[in-house]
Amino acid sequence: MEKVVIIGGGWSGCAAALAARKAGAEVTLVEKTDMLLGLGNVGGIMRNNGRFTAAEENIALGADELFGITDKLSRHVNVDFPGHKHASLYDVIKVEPQVRRLLEEKGVQIKTIARAVDVVMDSQASADSRRLLKEIILSDDTKIAADVFVECTGSTGPMGNCLTYGNGCCMCILRCPAFGPRVSITQKAGKNDIMGQRKDGAFGAFSGSGKLEKSSLSDEIQLELNEKGVAVIPLKPEEVSKEKLNLKVCQQYALDEYANNIVLLDTGYAKIMTPFFPLEKLRRVPGFENARYADPYAGGKGNSIRYLSVAERDNKMRVTGIENLLCGGEKSGLFVGHTEAISTGTLAGYNSVRYLKGMRPLELPKQIAIGDLISYANEKIKTKDGLMTRYTFAGAEYFQRMKETGLYTTDPETVKKRIRKYGLENIYKEPII
Repeated sequence: MEKVVIIGGGWSGCAAALAARKAGAEVTLVEKTDMLLGLGNVGGIMRNNGRFTAAEENIALGADELFGITDKLSRHVNVDFPGHKHASLYDVIKVEPQVRRLLEEKGVQIKTIARAVDVVMDSQASADSRRLLKEIILSDDTKIAADVFVECTGSTGPMGNCLTYGNGCCMCILRCPAFGPRVSITQKAGKNDIMGQRKDGAFGAFSGSGKLEKSSLSDEIQLELNEKGVAVIPLKPEEVSKEKLNLKVCQQYALDEYANNIVLLDTGYAKIMTPFFPLEKLRRVPGFENARYADPYAGGKGNSIRYLSVAERDNKMRVTGIENLLCGGEKSGLFVGHTEAISTGTLAGYNSVRYLKGMRPLELPKQIAIGDLISYANEKIKTKDGLMTRYTFAGAEYFQRMKETGLYTTDPETVKKRIRKYGLENIYKEPII
């Protein structure tokens, strides 16, 4: 059986593995930590704004399983919070085991604590001079060969990047000190990665939120979170810090409301929608006298730095210049969010199997939101302004584009008709091998 190796087990890697396995390939997923989902273990926001449309597009395309899990595990649905409508908040504590069980049931071989650190390239290039990847090398010197590879390693870490471009290692969910730094497979294969920038020209961007232990907050705040899923606590004028808005990955949350207030979402923890908030200052706010960060552990000082390792790719998710390497998630663009990761990872995994069979890879049309996002982000990243922009169905520049082009809808039937129009209904469920 033809073999696909997925490198990185975040939302995009899990989606790629699932898509490749459903298409009929033998699939091995390698993940450097002891858990899948990566940032998905601290995120939890789905279906807000244009992500509703994209989720329904994925479902209509045949990639429904992961959305089925997040929908089933949603603690709250149809939640509105500043700048966002009809969000679902899944339980970040329960989600990873369910995704792992799904992949195992489908026959994906999962290798955790398996960090890819190098590659072995074929000495012969393909007919069009694209290089060929033969094997990846793990940190214990194990070599894993495959016919095609999908890199979903993300763009966060290693520790040195958080030290250089941030406020130091904050001990986030990626746990570089325990499991080792992320290594860029595209760079090891001889390609230069793209680095995102902030408005001041500095590289990278701070992750946009943290987790507080919900039990460390006042009974009143806990009750509001449990009942409504969201709590907005006004800050005194002297406590407002608007400069942090420009540091955030998540530009859809770079609104004044997120500086003037503490915005909390209930994802099992209390998700605080700011890159960091000094603990001493936080504990002066009524209701937060005993507040404690759960992730990142140094959330009073800083957060993880992202967008320092983006691959050049085409709109079929193939890495430029390498014949048999595809990419998904943040590795494939300045994308923000779980839905974006699942969307790009699924296409990469599906196209990896089309490559195995010598079939023309699928490029999703621009007339659907997923295809338009992939194409639009790829165009913009070639410009200086594009390196300072983040692309998400949930807000900022791209959600505005969705509304202007008529791609945004909350009607599943409209989405189904759109997917059916282009002959793509359930295409991700069709076996290729």
